[in-house]
Amino acid sequence: MSIQRIHHVAYRCRDAKQTVQWYREHLGMDFVLAIAEDQVPSTHAPDPYMHVFLDAGGGNILAFFELPNSPAMGRDANTPEWVQHIAFKVGSIEELEATKAKLQAAGIEVIGPTDHTIFKSIYFFDPNGHRVELAADTATAEMNAKLDAVKWDMLDEWAQTRRAPKHAAWMHEKEFKA
Repeated sequence: MSIQRIHHVAYRCRDAKQTVQWYREHLGMDFVLAIAEDQVPSTHAPDPYMHVFLDAGGGNILAFFELPNSPAMGRDANTPEWVQHIAFKVGSIEELEATKAKLQAAGIEVIGPTDHTIFKSIYFFDPNGHRVELAADTATAEMNAKLDAVKWDMLDEWAQTRRAPKHAAWMHEKEFKA
C-alpha cells in the first residue's frame, strides 16, 4: 500500500454554514461538497449531521461535521491548547504578514509571526475554537539535510529519556535566525 495524500481531515463545528463562510472569507478556501444524513453510514446510529468539505489546496480537503443532537463541543482539558491545531502552508513571509493584517482587521486575534528557524508562522482560532496555523517555509537545503540526518537519533533518544535531544540545538543559535 502507498498513501497518495490526505483525502480529508475532519473536525467538529458548531455551525456548518458559519464555518464554511469563515474559511472562505478569511482563508480563501472554496466550499466543495456538503453531505447530510440522518444516520451515520459507518455505525448506522441514528444521528443527523451536516458534513462540509473545503478545498485546502494541493488536493487536500478540510472537512467539518455539525452534530446538532450531540452534547456541546469541548476539548481535551489535559492537552494544552497550542498542541492540537491544523497548519496550512502559505507561499511566502509576505503572504503570511498580509494574511495576519487581514485577520486582525477582521477582529481576529493573531499570535506571531513566530520564528521556528525553518519556517515562520502565525496562529489564531476559527469560530469553533480550533487553533489554526499558517506557515511559510524559510529553511535552506542545508538546514533540511541537517534535520534529516538526525531525525532517527532524536526519536530514539526521546523514546529512552523523554527529554528533548540536542541534535538540532543549532536551530536556536543566533547565526541561524533571520
